[in-house]
Amino acid sequence: MNSSCSSKTIKPEHIAPCGMNCRLCWGYIREKNRCPGCRELGGPESRKSECRTSCRIKNCEHIAAGALKYCSERCSRFPCARLKQLDRRYRTRYGMSMLGNLAALPAKGIRAFVREEKEKWVCPGCGEMLCVHRSACLSCGYTWR
Repeated sequence: MNSSCSSKTIKPEHIAPCGMNCRLCWGYIREKNRCPGCRELGGPESRKSECRTSCRIKNCEHIAAGALKYCSERCSRFPCARLKQLDRRYRTRYGMSMLGNLAALPAKGIRAFVREEKEKWVCPGCGEMLCVHRSACLSCGYTWR
């Protein structure tokens, strides 16, 4: 597991335009072919990351142009078909709603949302952050789903 991800740190920058908490994503946590997250402005490896270059939501003309920070902000197509499909898949497979996250952001504010994410996604077995894509804690093996 990525040593920079072994703490309980979730930052506002971890919340992707689609509402995904990148800090909980296996692509962000893994060591090999690590995704830097949607908002990382790192070196050349960040720009070449397959997950970043192939994401249709991240590369949407409104998000890519910097006109919007989150899909739910003033977008005439919100929620678009791609975001609805992603939300359906994540609700079904992982118990997370991108649309729910995006709805909570303006209602609570980013700082309160991040604080709630830290509480919601902490392992009751060891206190480390969970991975939304795995049913067991990567640190202690506690089965949470």
